[in-house]
Amino acid sequence: MEYEMLVLDLDGTLTNSEKKITPPTKEALIKIQKEGKKVVLASGRPINGVLPLAEELRLGEYGSYILSFNGARITQCSDGQIIYNKTLPNEVLRPVYDIVCSFPELDVLTYEGPDILSGIACNEYTKKESYINKMPVVQIDDFIGHLTFPVNKLLVTGDPAVIEKAMEVLKKHFHKLLNIYRSEPYFLEIMPQNIDKAYSLQKLLNSIGLTADQMICCGDGYNDLSMIEYAGLGVAMENAQPIVKDSADFITRSNDEDGILYVIEKFMME
Repeated sequence: MEYEMLVLDLDGTLTNSEKKITPPTKEALIKIQKEGKKVVLASGRPINGVLPLAEELRLGEYGSYILSFNGARITQCSDGQIIYNKTLPNEVLRPVYDIVCSFPELDVLTYEGPDILSGIACNEYTKKESYINKMPVVQIDDFIGHLTFPVNKLLVTGDPAVIEKAMEVLKKHFHKLLNIYRSEPYFLEIMPQNIDKAYSLQKLLNSIGLTADQMICCGDGYNDLSMIEYAGLGVAMENAQPIVKDSADFITRSNDEDGILYVIEKFMME
């Protein structure tokens, strides 16, 4: 099988422990794009948190794609066209916010352009989200009143023990309306129902005439599981969670050992 698309999670997969793409991996990703293959950066990050890596890999020049918000939005990098966009129902924003406020020292975030919006009070985990995405935090007094734009995702940040309790309450109230899960012990994702990376990749493949058999998906975390199982070749990093390794077709080297370069050389280069 000739693979035409390479889908990459970012943290723990494409980037090393310093959150950087190594020069050999960068060169290989640009080379396969020059040969006509597509690269997709698939992340829970907002679009502006992915753009610097997309620009570094020249995705716009070669017509590749960004899958942001864990699949709630797909953007074609060449012209900024949004191919797919799924947002939270407006009627859930206030009730979610009120429940989060009832727990101590949690914050609730969303994203507007280059900024992370903090709806309660910035905590150490909000600062971590800011560091990961290289986006500043803006404190919003009337958070719900400010959300006059479509919202792809809310992120609740805080102490893991408190996050777990809040998750139980939120799931009980919204289990038929929202997809609620922890991407990290201190991050609680509030997503539209039926959104994951595999579902969105299916939308992308259909729009450009490719099949899942022509796609390699690489990841390390629980959020990558659906796309790894869906891909023609599902790849887990050596540093991946055990459940991800168990579900993968191939286990590559770790993100600190150019694991993505190894996949490219083994499966996408002649």
